[in-house]
Amino acid sequence: MSPVIATLADLVRINSVNPAYGGPGEGEIAAYVRAFFEKRGLEVSEQEVFPDRPNVLVRLPGRNPDRRIVLEAHTDTVSVQGMTIPPFEPVIRDGRMYGRGSCDTKAGLATMMHALASLHDEGITPPCEVLLAAAVDEEFSYRGVVRLCEGLRADATIVAEPTELRLVTATKGVLRCRIVVHGRAAHSSKPHLGANAIGAMAQVIAALEADAEAMAAHAHPLTGPATCSVGVIQGGVQVNFVPDRCAIEIDRRLLPGEKAETALAHYRRLVDEVCARRPGIHGEIEEPVLLVDEALDTPTDSIVTRTAAAVLAGLGLDPTPCGVPFGCDASKLARAGIPSLVFGPGSIDQAHTVDESIEIDQVETALNFQRRFLLAFE
Repeated sequence: MSPVIATLADLVRINSVNPAYGGPGEGEIAAYVRAFFEKRGLEVSEQEVFPDRPNVLVRLPGRNPDRRIVLEAHTDTVSVQGMTIPPFEPVIRDGRMYGRGSCDTKAGLATMMHALASLHDEGITPPCEVLLAAAVDEEFSYRGVVRLCEGLRADATIVAEPTELRLVTATKGVLRCRIVVHGRAAHSSKPHLGANAIGAMAQVIAALEADAEAMAAHAHPLTGPATCSVGVIQGGVQVNFVPDRCAIEIDRRLLPGEKAETALAHYRRLVDEVCARRPGIHGEIEEPVLLVDEALDTPTDSIVTRTAAAVLAGLGLDPTPCGVPFGCDASKLARAGIPSLVFGPGSIDQAHTVDESIEIDQVETALNFQRRFLLAFE
């Protein structure tokens, strides 16, 4: 087992499920990352985000102290509920390592750790200062990267996510909100005396689905079309009541250039139009909204994109910039004024799955890319 794969196995063994999903959080994995670099004599610090859940920052000096690259990877994972494999026992089988977080995104973190450590161990000073950020809370509310961005200055960022070794310059954003329909309760033997909130919500959902179908006709060249999904529904008290309340939560994926405020205003109009057709019913989008994260759209002619593309070409990989339908920490770093890319081993199709795994060969290749990029960016 190579050093980077051994580190990946160590990381998978650590339960770092986000507390929002019933886990202990990132404290233990933060301690591991800190110890990994402290024993090598690198400069390590922490940013407190939540109690016992810090971002870990590692600094490698460069020849030009005025230029800085940020390598960022998140340390939390989603829940292990429903997994069909032992989530914290890293098993290698048929060229893949299995375990929660192996793909999303402990493999990416391991490659960044070893890229930094190997340059330091070999006495190689990169052209620019490198800051490795192992950040918390990406899987829930992005508080780790928001804390990282406070006062951060850098010239480029690579964010680790499973991109199958593709160069990602565009990601979708996300708007999550709760829509509530209010009606009037009555005894179920006389439903005409009430106003059924569930029935009205069914019409709202139908309108949302029709609206989503219309969005498919307008696609971004790299990320594809915007999407909307209803993920949660709650309503009613008991079967012999006409329900006076029904709520849904929607997940709307935003395209590069699309504003969350515009999408919210659109959905407010949609809800108002549906509810206006049903006497005794009114609807609203609850404030504050659950989550807003606008999209990433890094120019393909930026220095960071051109450098990464050249490195990939040198490795015999596809250097063409592409887009993905998911969001990640990169958009927050971009809004802080730092040109940002997304890159890493593994497929998003394996992330969050019941038998999550990562292809070992891709991890080794990603480490090679990270090293070469740090030596090429000036």
